Formats: sequence, structure tokens, C-alpha cells
Amino acid sequence: MPDDRTDSENRPSPDALLEHAEREGRGRLRIFLGAAPGVGKTYEMLMAGRARRADGVDVVIGIVETHGRKETQALVDGYEVIPRRLVDYRGQTLDEMDIDAILKRRPDLVLVDELAHTNAPGSRHPKRYLDVQEILAQGIDVYTTLNIQHVESLNDVVAQITRVRVRETVPDSIIDEADDIEVIDLTPDDLIKRLHDGKVYFPNTAQRAIENYFSPGNLTALRELALRRTAQRVDEQLLNHMQSHAIPGPWAAGERVLVCVDSQPGGAARIRYARRLADRLRAPWTALHIDTPRLAGMSEEDKDRLARNLRLAEQLGAEITTLPGQNVAQDIVRHATANNFTHIVIGRPTRSRWRELIEGSLTYDLIRNAGDISVHVISGAERDTDTPSTRLKAAPEQKPFQIWPYLISTVYVAGALAVSSILDQFLDVRNLASVLLLAVLTSAVTFGLWPALYACFVSALAFNFFFLEPRYTLTIRDPESIVAFVVFLVVAVIASNLTARVQRQAVAARSRARATEDIYSFSKKLAGAGTLDDVLWATAFQIASMLKVRVVLLLPENGTITVKAGYPPDDTLAEADIA
Repeated sequence: MPDDRTDSENRPSPDALLEHAEREGRGRLRIFLGAAPGVGKTYEMLMAGRARRADGVDVVIGIVETHGRKETQALVDGYEVIPRRLVDYRGQTLDEMDIDAILKRRPDLVLVDELAHTNAPGSRHPKRYLDVQEILAQGIDVYTTLNIQHVESLNDVVAQITRVRVRETVPDSIIDEADDIEVIDLTPDDLIKRLHDGKVYFPNTAQRAIENYFSPGNLTALRELALRRTAQRVDEQLLNHMQSHAIPGPWAAGERVLVCVDSQPGGAARIRYARRLADRLRAPWTALHIDTPRLAGMSEEDKDRLARNLRLAEQLGAEITTLPGQNVAQDIVRHATANNFTHIVIGRPTRSRWRELIEGSLTYDLIRNAGDISVHVISGAERDTDTPSTRLKAAPEQKPFQIWPYLISTVYVAGALAVSSILDQFLDVRNLASVLLLAVLTSAVTFGLWPALYACFVSALAFNFFFLEPRYTLTIRDPESIVAFVVFLVVAVIASNLTARVQRQAVAARSRARATEDIYSFSKKLAGAGTLDDVLWATAFQIASMLKVRVVLLLPENGTITVKAGYPPDDTLAEADIA
């Protein structure tokens, strides 16, 4: 019989197919990405457009800035150029790309320079990249140019490198939507020579640029940013191709690191090792936590440790992923294979040998099923960051032993025994076992695994004592009775274990449903919030209801900290607390 799970793993990813379907009917976007002004992006875009036109493609120029460069103007002269739209602004006449004329003309390909440009006030869109998105939505291909310093996520990095804050930025989603990215690359020496030759700026401006923005160190750093951002997009395209065609990974075209995060001590050392490995490989890395129903019974100390580990991974730059699952090893391998991870970082086994024999070993299961993925097993010998006081404080929070689930389980068995005694004269002994088994299942659904196992043991003794010959003794004379007793015991243990597992899954599902409902409710409140005060009150209420705590939100105002919202509404803070 074919394995349904294996069959589903060999199917194309629905998300990848949906993304592919959404691209159908849209134009293709190619970005000519440069590390700095003057590397020749516009020139290369015009040359690429000429090559497409030679192949019979209808190509027009939407807008191109030649900046007075003769070689660029010579290339423009061979194209059909869409006339620009004139905009009057504060007594000046500005010219902008005429998107309506482009859509009316409907070429196969339009060339659009300077993607990060801000349009004149009164234009249909405030930014040129929004014009490009509208053109793409009409099924027209676009070639465009962009410098790496205009990418939104790199804005702070570029400012730190060059000490110049770029105001015009393009969201990273535009890069992610690009079908092709072509890096236009020049060495720092070649670009500086172009500056000296006056091919980028006028001579008096060029010298100042070389001394500041265009220093060799700055250009090298910007060049690396451009190459790394392009490599990231190419890696995403490779992953999407593998998922949409159901190609099993990993393809080691680029390194990717996955660290497994749980509540075990030593998790911080594992996360730091994954960060060092990712830095050494110059690879993106992800922290993965598998949320199984078994974790619903975690102690507060373990929950705190898990939260600290995930927070540490986020602070060190990891992408955080939490997935529901049943079999941790299989779920980790499935996620790593589907997302083309080449390295998995896990902890050394912490269970005793006998528990590993009974319950299995995550580490060994992972190594056995990882295939071509490299698995790094970290000892985690580094001490946890918990202080002794924290550990002592957490110790009393361990869930105390409760006797009443076992007492009620005994009542369940007694009730089943009474019913079985009444039915004894009508039913075969094997059918009576089913009645006692019902008590075990009821205990498992109501109280979980250990009370169910207790009910299983008591039911087995009662079944032997009251219904197997010789009756009212714990001995078994008939071989068939021995078989019946063993079968009852095995079935009861398996059934109680499975039922308790289903109960844990139901509890986990309810917990996830509550969390989803809370997030949905919060998003509705935010969508209806008209002012900052509305947002703050909605936030305070949501935090209070989810965490069952009293909440006060503080904001700076006129040089002091003031209470802006709280829940319950009458909550406030004394001046000493604010200070």
C-alpha cells in the first residue's frame, strides 16, 4: 500500500503553484542592479533592449535619463520614446513618465530608468515603482534600473557604510517579484577611473564624490551588498522551482542552516553555534520549533527556556519558524528538504539509554533520515543562562501530583465491572473485556496517559480476578484465558496511549484555535482604530486578555513618560514607578 505521507511529499507545493499562477498574465520584470551610480546600468538596459528588438520584440522607452552622456544618448536615438507628461508644480514644469500613454501604446517591452524615483506631486502614483507595477499588471514586460542603496531593507546598512542617508527607497517586495536580476558590476578602480574621466559627474563634483561616497572601501562594501542581495533572490527562485516541480532537496547550490530549538538546557549554545556556522558559510539561517501536543504539559520553567531560546535566535538574526507536528524527526527533515536546507543543527541526546530504547532517539532518527543534509550534533555542555535564583524560583511551579484522577479512574473501572457482572450470564468473556476497555478509554480521554495506564492495570487485574477461570483468584489455568488476558492487556495499553495522544492533540488544536482567534480579533480592532489612542487601548486589552495580566502602556511626551492606555481602564502607575 503506498505511503500517503510520502506521496504528499512528492507533490508540488501548493504555495509555489499559487505563486506561479499569480504570475500568469503579468509582465516579466528584469532589474539591472548596480552597486553605485555610474556602473553602466542604463547603458546595459538599452543594449539588452536592442537585443530584444532585434529578435522582433516591440520595445519602447518609457523614460530614460541620459545625464548628458553621449554614448547613452546614441543608444536612445534608435528607440521609439514615449513622450513625457508635463506637470506644473510651484511655478516649475516637471516631466514624468506618461503611464497612460504606455498602456495605450501597449508595447511588448518598456524600458524604465531609475526605479526608485519619486514622482511629482499630483501624479497617479507617488513612486515610479508603483507605475511599473501597474504596467506589469497589464501584461507588459519591464526592464528597469536600480542601485543597491535604494533597497529599503539595506537603507540603514548603506547609511552606516557611506554616512549618507538615502531618502528614495524601494520595498524589498519589488526585488522579490523580479523575474530576473542582472548585476551590473565594476571594480572600484574602474568606477573611480570613470569618475576621473568625467563619465559619471562633472569634474568638480567627481572629486568630492571620490573623497566621500565613492571611496574604494565604500564601493567594495556596496558591491558585496549588491551581489549578496542578488544571490538571496536567486536562492528564492531556486527554492520556488524545486517546490513547484516537486523536486526533492537539498540542492547544495547555496548553503542554508536550520537549527532545532526546544526547551532543553543547552539550547542557547546550539543557537550560537548555528549563527557562527551561518556566518562562516555566509548563509541564511532559520530557527525551527516543532510544536507537538506532548509539549502542552510543559512546566513553566521549560516554557520560559523555550521562549528565551527563540528570542535569542531572533536577536542573532535567525528567521523564526514554528510548525505543528507529531513526529519531530520526520517533521524537521520534511521542512529541511522542502526548503533546501543543507545543514541541520541539533542537540546531543539527553534521555537515558532505556528511554531511548522505548521512545526512540530524535538525534539518531534525524541522522538516519537526513539523507544528503549535513547534521551537526552539539553537546550543549555550555551552562544555561539561568541564574540559581531563577531555577529555585521555577522549581515550585512544577505541576504537583494529583490523586483524584486516579480515584475517578478507579470509579470508572468499578462501574464497568458492575456492568460486566450483569452481562456475564449473557456475553462471552471476550465481550466483557470490551466493557472494561471502555473504562480505560474514558480515563484516557478525561485525564490523559498516566491515569489511563493505571485504569488499564486495575482493569486487567479485575478481568483476571472476576472473569477468568479459576474465578476469584489471580491465577490463570486455561491457556486460552492466558491469551485473552494478554490480548486485553496489550489492547488496553495501546488504546490508552492512542486515546491520550488524541486528547493532547485536541488540547493543542484548541490552543492554536484560541491563538488564531485572538490574532484575528486584534487585527479587526486595529483595522477599525482611527487614532493612536484607539490602537493603544486595543493593544492593552489584547495583551491583558491573552496573558491574563494588568497592562499599562507608556509613551514619551514633552520630555516625560506618561500613561497612555491601560487595562483594566482604571489602571495607572505611581510617579515613583514611572521614574
